[in-house]
Amino acid sequence: MNDSIVIIPTFNEKENIEAIIRKVFSLEKSFDILIIEDNSPDGTAAIIKRLIKEFPEHLFIEERKGKLGLGTAYIHGFKWALAKDYKYIFEMDADFSHNPEDLLRLYDATANKGYDAAIGSRYITGVNVVNWPMGRVLMSYYASAYVRLVTGLSIRDTTAGFMCYTAKVLRNIDLDKIKFTGYAFQIEMKYTAVKMGFNIVEVPIIFTDRTLGESKMSGSIFKEAIIGVLKLRFKKAPTISDN
Repeated sequence: MNDSIVIIPTFNEKENIEAIIRKVFSLEKSFDILIIEDNSPDGTAAIIKRLIKEFPEHLFIEERKGKLGLGTAYIHGFKWALAKDYKYIFEMDADFSHNPEDLLRLYDATANKGYDAAIGSRYITGVNVVNWPMGRVLMSYYASAYVRLVTGLSIRDTTAGFMCYTAKVLRNIDLDKIKFTGYAFQIEMKYTAVKMGFNIVEVPIIFTDRTLGESKMSGSIFKEAIIGVLKLRFKKAPTISDN
């Protein structure tokens, strides 16, 4: 078994899923992949199951009954990965907005440089976003600024969804108490890890908006992030155990 697993949530990703799986498996370091599939009506699951026959020891699927939210998908994946004793657990989108090649850099930051978690950051060296309309770039950038202002976090890309967590971080966070589901989930995880004293690094990446399939962004997800940050400000963080 590999020491690393990439968790990819999917809903209607038939245009991207085979290509992203094959790209990850082509990297010089070996990663396993866990797909959290939310009952896509477009046949995404069937493509994954066909590929499992080709990669039976490295590709896995967990199917859920419907579209239950990004946060719950990752929590499901985290628990699955911890039960299998993976040491490095990654979050990544299915649509190539995150370059799979950057998995190697996130792995290096945690496995070799000693960080507890690594963020694939769009904003640590400026604004590194391709194919987004200016309005969305500004919304995302200033949302992170708002999070820093309210929470005191120094992280530049607080809503980033390209991550590597060590198992130590995920075993210490009470995953059942992570309640947000959209971008607020990403903020809550980072906030909790920082407040617990974990050492997190931002690794600069270039984020490229999807060219195939439909974005899952919505106004309700953005609203949850704005309101959720205010709740996080007064959340008491747990302490690190010896796990």
